[in-house]
Amino acid sequence: MSSALKQWESYRVRHGTRVDLSKFPPGATKFCDDKRSAQSELKRLREKIDTLTAVLAAENQHSLLVILQGMDASGKDGAVKKVFTGVNPQHCHVVSFKPPDREEQEHDYLWRVVRALPARGELGIFNRSQYEDVVTLEARGEIPRSEASMRLRQIADLERTWAENGMTIRKLFLHISRAEQSRRFQSRLDKPEKHWKLEASDFSDHKLWPRFQSIYEHLLSRTLAPHAPWYIIPADHKWYRDLAVAGIVLGALKAMKPRLPKPNLDPAVFKL
Repeated sequence: MSSALKQWESYRVRHGTRVDLSKFPPGATKFCDDKRSAQSELKRLREKIDTLTAVLAAENQHSLLVILQGMDASGKDGAVKKVFTGVNPQHCHVVSFKPPDREEQEHDYLWRVVRALPARGELGIFNRSQYEDVVTLEARGEIPRSEASMRLRQIADLERTWAENGMTIRKLFLHISRAEQSRRFQSRLDKPEKHWKLEASDFSDHKLWPRFQSIYEHLLSRTLAPHAPWYIIPADHKWYRDLAVAGIVLGALKAMKPRLPKPNLDPAVFKL
């Protein structure tokens, strides 16, 4: 892996770490402090991601699951748009987890997640994930810490099973500051075309910021694993967030070393 890609691995949380989010500056731009340069580099990385996902699809042996998790307005939708635009949709599958619908409520909380997993040869992106049914419910007081901890154990067991069956997993926590979340909410309030993005729960959850941060720290610490690592990405600057996400995804694809399958015939034998 090139040094340019290895730098993004520094956002990978070391296994066994007890996460303290206050030690991760959300406004950092350590590896690129110029927006224009970042946008140019992002374009280059997107092209490489598209090339490697095509090879992954042709090989059809393994899959890559990228989980985007974070506070409201941390940029999950934006990262999906900016990083994966241009990736062949035949090879890339995005799932956005909203509040469970009537059918999903008739099953356990992991049912809809398992159903949405990428198939072999696919790059799957989860916009929110199985973790939403832990952190949000605990923060709002809908489940106690004991049940939240049980769910985290179940999720960790499930991720291990996925990894053992050929899935590469990368979990990205988009880390923004409370002040930046406030600015983004205000921007949505100021622009009528963005009002649809707002929910009353956004503002009630904003008041629970310290509780959400504490729960995320517990979640990140409890579900770290070599086969399903967490990355804490500074996300106050959207352009830097997107570049970091792209670098981590491309690094994961390169580490998987997908190969084109051997041809079923000898091309030299055939002439037109």
